[in-house]
Amino acid sequence: MASLFVEQGDAMKTTIANFRIPAASMSTFDILSVAGVIFLNRRVLNPLVKRFKKCKDDDAGLTELQRMGIGLVIAVMAMLSSGIVECYRLKYASNDCKHCEGSSSLNIFWQVPQYAFIGASEVFMYVAQLEFFNAQAPDGLKSFGSALCMTSISLGNYVSSFLVSIVMKISATDNMPGWIPGNLNKGHLDRFYFLLAGLTLLDLVAYIACAKWYKNIKHSEKIQEHEEEDKCEV
Repeated sequence: MASLFVEQGDAMKTTIANFRIPAASMSTFDILSVAGVIFLNRRVLNPLVKRFKKCKDDDAGLTELQRMGIGLVIAVMAMLSSGIVECYRLKYASNDCKHCEGSSSLNIFWQVPQYAFIGASEVFMYVAQLEFFNAQAPDGLKSFGSALCMTSISLGNYVSSFLVSIVMKISATDNMPGWIPGNLNKGHLDRFYFLLAGLTLLDLVAYIACAKWYKNIKHSEKIQEHEEEDKCEV
């Protein structure tokens, strides 16, 4: 997604006075969002959840499964935001331009919300996913759980590239260059973003079903199992 965001930014107005803003530098807002959401999660969200649950336990905040669900919801919002921005970018674009760079009068800072949503989604999704694998894996397979987390992220990148190829092959015809051509003004990147929003929403529905079915392994159960094993050895 990062490369598509950069291509979209290059096709927008990237100048303020005489200063040009590189489209790739907009990922700074992703990093700032990650830092801000981590702070808000620890200092605001978790205390509110603990107060709502009326529990003083440090682990009484949102569970890993709940945070991953929130991450998917924010990911849907990110794709919807990207699609809406692209709709307006096309509206203000010069249709007869030979090169896509800077062809739209829409300012590049309209991309800030989608980068912020992506950063927030990463905090809730990836961090919770890593904690989930570490918490639920047996003591001897902690590293394997971390590897599974990284593997899922890597597979997601491959699936993303595969999806782009499939969409281009299906959407490209003799008269149409496809949804994601070299000149974005002649394509429909907005439709691709909305497609991703729909697929992520389906993923969220499937995730909720699996999360309700899953039985969480509590730490107390693990401790009890270890104590029983120690007694058997004695």
